Amino acid sequence: MSESVGQSQGSPRKGLIRGPQDFWGGVALIALALFAFWASSDLPGMRGFQFGPGTAPRLFAGLLLVLGIGVALTGFFLPGAPLERYHLRGPFFVTLAILSFAFTIRPLGLIIAAFSSFMIAALGSTEQRWIQTLIVGIAITVFCCILFPYVLGLPFQLQPRFMLR
Repeated sequence: MSESVGQSQGSPRKGLIRGPQDFWGGVALIALALFAFWASSDLPGMRGFQFGPGTAPRLFAGLLLVLGIGVALTGFFLPGAPLERYHLRGPFFVTLAILSFAFTIRPLGLIIAAFSSFMIAALGSTEQRWIQTLIVGIAITVFCCILFPYVLGLPFQLQPRFMLR
């Protein structure tokens, strides 16, 4: 393992970009910041010392832009890791879990929707241990079932609709 780390950091890269992973990560952050600026462009900003609804999004977009520029410049001037292969399994199952939660929260209730979406998201990794995943899934479901309806007072139904009749 130490050989691969020393090999990727010690060998100089040819071309303008010396740390491709940092450079393209910085470019992605810059693109996200520009999108946030565009998305908050029609929100009113500050008036004097009063914060408007567009002040915080623009402030965070500006910070993200500065951070993205810093990361991109780091990748441009300093040697770093090469781009690695992008795997679609994780983002696919996390997106599927979000959609599953959105479609099952009303008909099946918070208990089933939260637990099943957690288990679907766990399929995104090949490194999970199923016993630990089940324990954490149950713990997170219990936490959500206490937090949302009782602590925060949100009107979530816990049980499926067919059990309420």
